[in-house]
Amino acid sequence: MTIIFSGLALGAIYALVAIGYNIVFLSQKTFNFAQATLMMFGAFLAYLGIAVWGLPWWLVGIGAAIIVGLIAALEERVAVRPVKDMHNLLVTTLGASFVIEGVAQLIWGGEPHAVPFFLGNKPLEIAGGAVLPVEIAIVVVVVLLVVGLTQFSKRSMVGIALLGMSEDREAAVLRGVNVRRFAFLAFVATGVIAGFLGVIVGPKTYAVATLGASLALKGFVVLAIGGFGSMWGVLVGGAIVGLAEAIAGRYWGADFAALTVFAILVIILMIKPTGLFTRRKERTV
Repeated sequence: MTIIFSGLALGAIYALVAIGYNIVFLSQKTFNFAQATLMMFGAFLAYLGIAVWGLPWWLVGIGAAIIVGLIAALEERVAVRPVKDMHNLLVTTLGASFVIEGVAQLIWGGEPHAVPFFLGNKPLEIAGGAVLPVEIAIVVVVVLLVVGLTQFSKRSMVGIALLGMSEDREAAVLRGVNVRRFAFLAFVATGVIAGFLGVIVGPKTYAVATLGASLALKGFVVLAIGGFGSMWGVLVGGAIVGLAEAIAGRYWGADFAALTVFAILVIILMIKPTGLFTRRKERTV
């Protein structure tokens, strides 16, 4: 059970990255490949605030959310808005991730830094397995975040507008939706979420400059398995990837962990190319 708990927590971290991908995808039909790097920067801010300055975790989380949200806003203004071709956004956001990673290395160096968890690090015995409090917290947070975002998209005007933009951007403009403003707010929201999550993800992954690169690809795999635009698919995709990686790494070795994950991805996409929770849409002309 220890492997199961660890795999679920690892998959939940990948799912948190995929949630950020999804929010930007729904608003702009593209991906922010700097999302994982923003989470990495949030982990460093958590290390700085909690381990170095000794501030309360909640205060550090709020501060990190504001700072990373501002970084995401700057990224949107510099690397996203001036670009006219949507395909080029993949390149510019990837470039932004390299810049953020370079800044983190200049400030904190390349060594990993431990981030204290506010509930302690004493393992708990559950169902015959050992699980860390941070692992429980990560799984709970990703479930609550998916439920909250799902309800927000159905019950709020902003959420409904974003769904309308994802379905038909031109129709949303004709109905009076300020597409550019909502896309900007969605981009900033992913930064705010990534920054705050640093106080929860950091204790599990450590604060290290290469964290963004290691999470970015797995987050995209989670999104491809679950289905682009599906928040519930993110949960299932994260669980599949995390468990596959943990179990394969435990019984077959670390070299087979990534191979197993991508083999599962290929099999799922061969059976259902749109992902597990996304249906193919047909438009009548």
